[in-house]
Formats: sequence, C-alpha cells, structure tokens
Amino acid sequence: MDSPARSTAKISRDELVERTRALIPMVRDAADAGEKRRSIAPETMAAIRQTGIFRILQPERFGGFEYDFGTVIRINSEIGRGCTSTAWVCGLGMTHQWIAAGFPPQAQEDVWGDDPDAIIFGSYGPIIEAKPVEGGWIIGGCWSFASGCDHGEWGLLGARFPGAGPDGATAPGFMLVPKADYTIKDDWFTNGLAATGSKSIVCEDVFVPSHRQLLFADVMSGNSPGYRASGRPLYSIPMFAGIPVAISGPALGALQGAIDAFIGITSVQKTRGMRAGSTVADFAAVQSAVAEACAAVDAGRLMILRDLRETHEAADAGQEITAEMRLRNRLTQAYILKLAVQAIDALYSVTGVNGINLGNQVERAWRDIHAMSHHVTLNWDITSTMYGQHRLGLPPRGNY
Repeated sequence: MDSPARSTAKISRDELVERTRALIPMVRDAADAGEKRRSIAPETMAAIRQTGIFRILQPERFGGFEYDFGTVIRINSEIGRGCTSTAWVCGLGMTHQWIAAGFPPQAQEDVWGDDPDAIIFGSYGPIIEAKPVEGGWIIGGCWSFASGCDHGEWGLLGARFPGAGPDGATAPGFMLVPKADYTIKDDWFTNGLAATGSKSIVCEDVFVPSHRQLLFADVMSGNSPGYRASGRPLYSIPMFAGIPVAISGPALGALQGAIDAFIGITSVQKTRGMRAGSTVADFAAVQSAVAEACAAVDAGRLMILRDLRETHEAADAGQEITAEMRLRNRLTQAYILKLAVQAIDALYSVTGVNGINLGNQVERAWRDIHAMSHHVTLNWDITSTMYGQHRLGLPPRGNY
C-alpha cells in the first residue's frame, strides 16, 4: 500500500544551493583528513544531509522535491569546490534517489516508507547471475567501486536475471538490498577520489523480493515501473540522459576550487632562483593557464545546463527524448572531463615546486580529475566515437 503524501515543506532550488555553498569551508577543511581516512567523515555527511539535497530527485509522496538534474549539477559543482570526493558521493546520493523512484511502488515503500531520509549507494555492474526462487531472487557476490557505501541505508546492486528479458532471455538490472543484508569490504586504496570510500559490497545468499528488481532496459528507456505508476515527467527521462551528471559535475567544482586556491596563492607569490623576487602572476604561462581553466568551467557549465534544461522541457511536454538529445547529453558529460583534464594539467604545470605537496588543493584536484576521467561512463574515446557514429549515420555503439 502506498504511504500517504507527506507535508514536508519544499526548499527552493536557490536555497539548496546557498545551504550547500555555506558548507564549502567545512568540506574543504575536512578534505585532507577524508583522503587519509579514505571516506567522508560521518559529521560531514550529517551536515550535508541536513541541507535537504538528497530530496532533490526523490518522489514528492515521500517528502522529496522532484526538481531536476540541473539542480544536481548546481549542487555538486559547489561541493566540488571544497572536496571532489564529497561531491562525487553526494552526486550519486542525489541521483540514486531518482533510480529508486523507477522501481515498483512497493520497493519505494520499502526504502522510504519508514525512513524518508534513507539514501542509497552501490555498484551497477551486473557481475553475478541471480538465482530465481519463489517470490524473488537469491544473490551472492562482491560488488566493487560502491562509492559512499559507508553512508547509505540501502545498496543498489547490478545483476543478471535469467528469464527476465524478451523471450525468456537473461537481462541485466538493478536490485535494492538493505544494509543489514550486506557487509562492506575495506579495499579502497587509490591515488585519486580517495575519500569516496568506494569499497566493495559483499552479499552471501541474500534473498531479494521480486518487487526490488529494476531492469536496465526499463530505466534506460524512460519507461520504468515507477514512471508507469506515477506518471511524473521527471522519471520518464532515460537514465543516461541524466544520471552521469552525478560524476561529471564534481569535475567543474574541482576545477573551480583549484582556480580559487591557485589565484589566492599565486597573486602574492614571489619566485625564487634565477628570477628571485618576480611575481609569479606576471608570467604569461600562468596567466594563460588561469584563463584556460576559467573558460573550461564556464563552457562545461553552460553546455550541461543547456542540455538538461532542454531534456526536462521535452519530458515536461510529454515529448520523446530523442536519440540525438540523449547522445548530445552523453557527449557533454564526457567533454566536461576532457576540458577539465586539459585545464587542470595546464594549471598544475605552473604551480611550481609547491604543487607537489600533498594537501595542496591544486595537486588534489589534479589527481581527482584524472581519476574521474578513468570512469568508463566519462571516457572520451568511447563517448566521442559513439556520438560520431550517430552523426555519420552509423549505429551508435554504447550506452545512451
């Protein structure tokens, strides 16, 4: 049975951004300790949860705001100015609420019925084949790269489901598993995005009811059980047209944070050595690197917010989210990382010897942005060739 609508007052988009912006100093101050801990501090996550950002894409009937993916970008690019890892985890926490809203209503009730503040982290790879049993499935395995899993109440895990596809074929999809049913394997040791705590989730013969299953095909097409039950336009958007902003938006924030830190130091820094006493800011290479980084942030932000605005306008009007639109969104998501990598490389190259110090915000952004660029969803070669195939009249090969 559906839960009654809750009367939680909405917080405006702009207020959510302002609440997030107010936390940047705290998030920045905790970034170094988060890297050493390899996870975001519980007190940091508690403060972020208090802002209400995890309700942005949550259904209204559970106290959510049902806003838009553009607001996610605005939020996680702000958090990224303080800590890229924190922005990455928060982006996933916000967008996983949208994925959960695609599950059948009973699954949503399981997640939020008693705890509307519940959030979800996990790992999408359909690495195991679920065993069909009466009323659902039995699963067991180890899911790597479950960013933020220390902080979630539920796990979102990928699996292959025999007989769930057309003509009885095996089909990939998601499952929702409560944290009481899994353990976390502490195996996250990296040189970038270290504080994301992207450890592994381990399940041993866990029963998953059939209503906690969501096929990839349904959520990627924008025709999920949750959308069919609610009819809300937000949940009709194909998954890859929106979800990757969770992990591309932090790059904009990381780059802006690096720009801010670099300018704060360089504008007053004097050189040593053969040109001792010169102002670092007087060097043309330094000026050019700052300009490139600023342009990259502006270009990425303008492109992604344009794409998302047009995507939501189409969804709200009941129009098809076309292949052209979905592929353009995917291109922009990856292009943000391409721009960010080029810009942070240029900025890092003029930091001087101080740039090699651990804890330097430009150095951390350099490592984090490069780590982000390794994610298959944001891989430029894969995404650019997929878009190029489409424009050349060839069948696009990839997820869009």
